[in-house]
Amino acid sequence: METTIVKIKGMTCMGCVGSVQRVLQGLSGVKKVDVSLDQGQARVEYDSAVAGPVQFKTAIEDAGYEVA
Repeated sequence: METTIVKIKGMTCMGCVGSVQRVLQGLSGVKKVDVSLDQGQARVEYDSAVAGPVQFKTAIEDAGYEVA
């Protein structure tokens, strides 16, 4: 398993946090997601053979947020 931090712009409330968490957890290969509104980021633990930062960025942007 690998871990990465993804900086996210546009989250303004806990609903945003929940949305980002749901889209990331829905990706194959993602084991654990911790999204922080205060820090504007998501910590993602994942299987690099299945998923990676490109998929995370796409999922976050599709949900309406920006990856910094």
